[in-house]
Amino acid sequence: MLAFFSIRPLAKAALKSGDKPFGSVLVSSRGVILEEEHNHVATGDHARHPDFALARRAAENTLLHCLMCAAAHGWVGLGRIVFASSSAQLTQWLSKVDIARPLVRNLPIQDVIRDPVVDGPVAELADEVRELHRQFYTMKEKHSDGSLQQSTLTKIL
Repeated sequence: MLAFFSIRPLAKAALKSGDKPFGSVLVSSRGVILEEEHNHVATGDHARHPDFALARRAAENTLLHCLMCAAAHGWVGLGRIVFASSSAQLTQWLSKVDIARPLVRNLPIQDVIRDPVVDGPVAELADEVRELHRQFYTMKEKHSDGSLQQSTLTKIL
């Protein structure tokens, strides 16, 4: 559970730098936090997810697990995956505010990796995670082509 509390400031740091609020920590089998990372996709490299970076270093915990990061975990043969909120939750939150669905489907980890050990989502963190996403999307304005531009938007999530 300590890892969940460590992820919060990472998600907030990502948000502060203009990125979507995602963070991950690399945790040893004894529960010691070894490394931390947050989202860096605002650089234009959409593969710079924190889980993807830490998967190369044996990541074990995440705020939300996307399809690419789940696949990275599977390919490198990692163990337990812990996440605070699910792709299904994020999809539901975004659908309520007319944000275009991503081009890549959000699939449960169990549909990407065979027989994973998965803990999550954590109901107690849902409101906080949803609020971080609301903050991210309030900095964005949707254009007619569905793309997002820096701006302010009040009716989100």
